[in-house]
Amino acid sequence: MNSKGPKFVRFEDWKSEISVSYERESPTSNDGSYPGKAREHVKGVLRNIGRGFKRCYESIRSLRTKTLSSRTTYATKRPEKDAASTKKIFDPQGAFLQQWNKIFVLSCVIAISLDPLFLYIPTIDTNQQCLSLDTPLEITACVLRTFTDIFYVVHIIFQFRTGFIAPSSRVFGRGELIDDPVAIAKRYLSTYFIIDVLAILPLPQVVVLIVIPQIKGPVALVTKDILEYVIFCQYVPRLIRIIPLYREVTRTSGLFTETAWAGAAFNLFLYMLASHVSWDFVWYLLAIERADRCWHDQFKNKPWDHSYLYCGEDRKDLPIADISLALNTSCPFIDPDEIKNSGIFNFGIFADALTSGIVDYDDFSTKIFYCFWWGLRNLSSLGQNLKTSTFVGEIIFAVCIAVFGLVLFSLLIGNMQKYLQSTTVRVEEMRVRRRDAEQWMTHRMLPPNLKERIKRYEQYKWQETRGADEDNLIRNLPKDLRRDIKRHLCLSLLTRVPMFEKMDEQLLDALCDRLKPVLYTEKSFVLREGDPVDEMVFIMRGNLATMTTNGGRTGFFNSVDLKAGDFCGEELLTWALDPNSATSLPTSTRTVEALTEVEAFALMADDLKFVASQFRRLHSKQLRHDFRQGFKTIFYSLQWRTWAACFIQVAWRRHCKRKLDKSLREAEDRLQNALANEVGSTPSLGATIYASRFAANALRTMRKNGAVSARPPQRLLPLLPQKPAEPDFTAEGR
Repeated sequence: MNSKGPKFVRFEDWKSEISVSYERESPTSNDGSYPGKAREHVKGVLRNIGRGFKRCYESIRSLRTKTLSSRTTYATKRPEKDAASTKKIFDPQGAFLQQWNKIFVLSCVIAISLDPLFLYIPTIDTNQQCLSLDTPLEITACVLRTFTDIFYVVHIIFQFRTGFIAPSSRVFGRGELIDDPVAIAKRYLSTYFIIDVLAILPLPQVVVLIVIPQIKGPVALVTKDILEYVIFCQYVPRLIRIIPLYREVTRTSGLFTETAWAGAAFNLFLYMLASHVSWDFVWYLLAIERADRCWHDQFKNKPWDHSYLYCGEDRKDLPIADISLALNTSCPFIDPDEIKNSGIFNFGIFADALTSGIVDYDDFSTKIFYCFWWGLRNLSSLGQNLKTSTFVGEIIFAVCIAVFGLVLFSLLIGNMQKYLQSTTVRVEEMRVRRRDAEQWMTHRMLPPNLKERIKRYEQYKWQETRGADEDNLIRNLPKDLRRDIKRHLCLSLLTRVPMFEKMDEQLLDALCDRLKPVLYTEKSFVLREGDPVDEMVFIMRGNLATMTTNGGRTGFFNSVDLKAGDFCGEELLTWALDPNSATSLPTSTRTVEALTEVEAFALMADDLKFVASQFRRLHSKQLRHDFRQGFKTIFYSLQWRTWAACFIQVAWRRHCKRKLDKSLREAEDRLQNALANEVGSTPSLGATIYASRFAANALRTMRKNGAVSARPPQRLLPLLPQKPAEPDFTAEGR
C-alpha cells in the first residue's frame, strides 16, 4: 500500500518537491525539438498554473460553510491519531456535491461548445489567395479554454475527496460509505482519472502559444492539421466524461432541471449545441480544405512551390498577381449553379462558405453566427437543400447531416413533448373529469341548478388545488415532516377553540394530523339544523352565516356571521370529550351556510372521538377544575351564546310581567281604599265615572288572567332553547 502512495500527487499536499519531480519527467515527454529556453518557460508556466489551482482549491474550502461529514452504516473504530489526520470526505449524495455536479455538467457543455473556436483560426486571404491564421482568435480561444479547464481541475480535486458506496454493502438500505482516502484514490485512479487527465491536457494552448511560434515554414498548414487532430482527439474523453456524470446527477437528485420549461429549454439548447459542435465548424474547416485541395491541384501544373499557398514573409518576392489570376481562373469561388465550364472546380455545399466571404472575415461574431445558422438550418431540414458535388467525402458529410439531423430532431420533439406535457397533464385530467361529469349529469337528467353547482364546485376545487391531491401528498411524507406541516397550517385554527388552548402539544399534534382540507362553494350548506353533526369545521378562508330557529318555532331567529379563524360544529366537543356520552352523534342546533367560497379544515367525529379515547391525560385534574370553574367561558361557542341570550330575554320578559302585575295590584288597592272612605254617602258623579273605569279595567285583566290560567303555569319556558349538556368528567377510568 505504501509503495503505491507516491504514484499520485494531490493538490492539497503540493510541496516544492513537485517541481523537482516534474523537471525530471519533463525531458522524457519532450522530443528535443524545442530549445531549452522554451522548455524552461513552459515548466515555469505550468508551475504557476499549479500554484493557482492550489490557491483556488484552498479558497473554495474556506468559502464552504458546511461540508457533509462522512456517514457510514457500519461504524469503524479508528485510532484518534488517524481520525485527527483524516481530511473531510464528501458524501456523493450530499447537497453540495449534487449542486457542484450540475455546475460541472454545464461547464463541460460550455467547454465542448468553446473548443471548436480553435478550428476557426485558419482563414483564407482572398486578396492574396493564401491560407492565413486569425491571431486575435488564437488568444481568445486560449483564454476561454483555460477558464473552462479550471472546472476540470477542481472536479479532479473533489474526486480525491469524494467517498463512494461499496457495491457489496448495498444488500440492505443505502450501503456503507467508504471514506478511506487511499481506497478513494485507488478507485478513482482505476476509473475516470485517465479520462479526466486526457480531457484537461492543455494541448490546444500549447499548440497555439508554443508550437506555432517555433514553426519554420507553412505555419497555417501545420497549425490547421495539428489543431484538427488535437481537438477531435480531446473531444472523445470530454464527451465520455459528460454522459456518466449526467446520469449520476439525474440518479441522485432525480432531475437535472427543476421546472418543465427549464427542461424543455435545456433540450433545445442541446439541439442547437449539437448543430454547433458537430457540423458548422466542420463545414467551415472542410470549406478551407476544399479550397486548399483545388489550389494544390492547380499548382501541380505550375512551376511554383506549394509553400506559396500559405501567407507569410516568404511570399514577398513572389508573383502574387500571377498566382491570384491563375487560382481565380481555375478555382473561382462561385455558386455551383453558375458553373458553365467543366474544368472549373465544383465546391458543392462548401461554395456558400467561400462565396459569402466568411472564411476571410476578421469579425469573429459574423463568422460564428453565419456558420451556426448554416448548421442549424440544414440539421433541421435534414439536409434536403444541400446540393453536393461528386466528391465522395462531401456526399458522406451530407448523408451524416441528414441521418444525424433526423435522430436529433426526433429526440428534441420527444423530450420537449415530455417536458411540456408535464405542465398540462393536470389540465388534461381536469378536462377529462369535466367531460365525464357532463356525460353523467346528462345521463341522470339532473336539473340545471344542480349542474351549475357541480360545475362551480369543480372549478373552485381546480383553482385552489390545481389538480393536486393535497391530503394524499401530505400523507406520503415522513411523520415528523407531516406533523410540522400540519402544525404550520392548522395549529392557529385549533387554538382558537378555548378548550383546545388548555391541551398539551402532543394532543394538539394528534388533532392537527387528523384535520382534512375541505372546500365549500357559495350558497352551500355546511350543517343543517336538526341533522347529525359528523364534523367540526375550522375556517381558514371565506365567510359563513350560522342561524337557528329553535327547532323551527315561529318568530324565533338567531343569526351570526363566521369569518376566517372561527369554527362551527362545536356540539361534537361535548359528545366526543364526555366519557358518558351516547354513541349516536349529536344533533345540530344551527344551520351553517357559506356566504362566499370557503376553504377550511374538517375534524371528523370519529377522529375526535379516537383522539379523546387515546389521550387520557385530557381528563386531568387541572382540566376538570377549569371545566367546573368556568365551563361556559371555556365553551364560548354559538350554542352557549344563543342559549344565554335567550335566557336573558326570558328573564327580562318575566321581570316586565311581574312589574305590570304589581302596578295593577297597587291600583286596585288604591281604588278599594277610596271606595271604603266613601261608604255610607251618596256617590258623586266623579266617583261613579272612576268606578266604572276601574270595573272595565278589572274585567279586562280578569279575562287575560283567565286565559293565562287555562295554559300551563310556565308559559315563557318554551321560548328558551335547550341548554347544552355539561359533560361529566369524573369517570376517568372509562
